Amino acid sequence: MNRRTAVIIPAYNEEYTIGDVVRGVKMLGVGYDVIVVNDNSSDKTSEKAKEEGAKVVELSYNLGIGGAVQTGYKYALAGGYDACVQVDGDGQHPTQEIVRLVEALFENGYDMVIGSRFVEDTDYQVSFMRDMGIKILSFFLRMTTGLVVKDPTSGFRAINRKALTLFSSQYPQDYPEPESLVFARKRRFKIKEVPVKMKSRTHGMSSITPLLAAYYMGKVLLAMFIALFKKL
Repeated sequence: MNRRTAVIIPAYNEEYTIGDVVRGVKMLGVGYDVIVVNDNSSDKTSEKAKEEGAKVVELSYNLGIGGAVQTGYKYALAGGYDACVQVDGDGQHPTQEIVRLVEALFENGYDMVIGSRFVEDTDYQVSFMRDMGIKILSFFLRMTTGLVVKDPTSGFRAINRKALTLFSSQYPQDYPEPESLVFARKRRFKIKEVPVKMKSRTHGMSSITPLLAAYYMGKVLLAMFIALFKKL
């Protein structure tokens, strides 16, 4: 069966890394189409992606990560893709692992497969505050939905068409990864984590600074709590 997978790369000012990420996806060969969602970057992200052969969806306004990812999902749904993989444009996600995520998705009937940094012992380093935040989010998900996930903030994910249909119509906008797991669990999606070795950023800074960590945690937990009662 010839499946088509859309590899969605939300990107904002990633001109130094987007070319390598696109090349990595292109090396996967037939069946994997790379779609960069340029979130109104002010640098040469769009030009660099096009130079490497990516399809680029241009946003007229900066929508943030949730809006950019959902735009990619809408594009993939309209394009009739069987699966969709979200990959960061900063080069942290290992593109060679995309096939493994997609294979796990179809071979075992999962609706979502998450590339996790913490399923196995790795040398990936996170700050104390971020480590605490990830553990709190994991605990919240386990206590409220029964879902056991060690890396709820990972944006390296593969989803099937059922999940693509949901997320195209309803997807969180701010720091969407943990909240989207609540959505998925409410729809009784089958979710699995597979271990991956992610890299540190080589250019730019994470949008989540230590000073914003506490604010982020409170906001995300509140959003996840509200999502528990949201009609999907």
